[in-house]
Amino acid sequence: MRRVVVTGLGAITPIGNDIETMWANLAAGKHGFGPITRFDLEGYKASLAAEVKDFDPLEYLEKGEVRRLDLYSIYAIAAASQAVKDSGIEGQIAPERFDVCFGSGIGGMETFETEIEKLLSGGSRKVSPLFIPMMIPNLAAGNLAIRFKAKGSCTAVITACATGTDAIGTAYRAIKHGYADGAIAGGSEAVIARMGVSGFQNMTALTTSSDPDAASLPFDKRRGGFVIGEGAGALILEEYEHAKARGAKIYAEVSGYGSTCDAHHITAPTPDGESSARAISDAYKESGSPEGVIYINAHGTGTPLNDAAETKAIKRAFDGYTGNILVSSTKSMTGHMLGAAGAVEAIIAILALGKKVIPPTIGLKEPDPECDLDYVPLEARQAPVELAMSVSLGFGGHNACVAFKANS
Repeated sequence: MRRVVVTGLGAITPIGNDIETMWANLAAGKHGFGPITRFDLEGYKASLAAEVKDFDPLEYLEKGEVRRLDLYSIYAIAAASQAVKDSGIEGQIAPERFDVCFGSGIGGMETFETEIEKLLSGGSRKVSPLFIPMMIPNLAAGNLAIRFKAKGSCTAVITACATGTDAIGTAYRAIKHGYADGAIAGGSEAVIARMGVSGFQNMTALTTSSDPDAASLPFDKRRGGFVIGEGAGALILEEYEHAKARGAKIYAEVSGYGSTCDAHHITAPTPDGESSARAISDAYKESGSPEGVIYINAHGTGTPLNDAAETKAIKRAFDGYTGNILVSSTKSMTGHMLGAAGAVEAIIAILALGKKVIPPTIGLKEPDPECDLDYVPLEARQAPVELAMSVSLGFGGHNACVAFKANS
């Protein structure tokens, strides 16, 4: 089988709109939470979000393009533009061998709201002819393919909060099995809007804390829901010999991928973590089952059911031995970026592997006895990481795990 490596990274996040800023804030333990600014909060129990800040779309797009795109697609283009530039792959790969595998959990929520208001106030003729292409969740992938002349497979993975991870895994397998030489992979999301917040709030998934410093509390016994986030993460995956031949910078090798389903409940994970454990185990075994220090960037949403089940899944995946495993939830700083989470967290795992620094789980001051792994609480930690893994769990029972090791 062909080897697959990562040659470019890009990110738009609540804690930084480029890789360097995001990593600096992660390593320093700084979160991106604050009161929602997008709409009037009267009547809302959930008042906090992890919004993208100081983002200028005109750094990546013309004014006319911005008007014709939903924010989730704008974030996708910005992150992918960073990754493509970082990789130097543009013009160095045959278009027919260049894939896009990029998804969104929900798609154009802001566009949906805006056009519904037009319909209700002025009738059907007021609805924009661009409503559908702005809203549907495959158009981030479509717009990336158009922009970067990627004429291979263009796929939009939609597996809720596992979207970004499954997109990376799908692209990895396409390259590994010879269907492509490179791919833009990742996810984006922009649902900090009235409908998005109302929906998650009313299903009691969101924290109702008004204190930004005590809002996102993964693995803490005080946890009560996640902080909704937004943004995008993009990676350039490339066949190793192709990358080597053009002298590309290589961040890491993609060494494993696991994807399973709970087949249990539309939102709740299986309490014993059996299916998510298989996804983690599959990625680990495909990586060669290394015995050194392993870093797991956990799904770690800060919801009562998820964190306990994920802890059980990690233990189960490694047959109860977790002495060499370090775990952290960077959602304690970024919030839950939904369809973008897996992509951004995979990037964080890659950076942790390369820098030998584990970002912390901030806010973890009162550990839950059911969550008894080493979650690197409060402060970043240096560690000789040999394998980095990123776990994502999505509504619908989707479980995904992608693994990375240093290129050798």
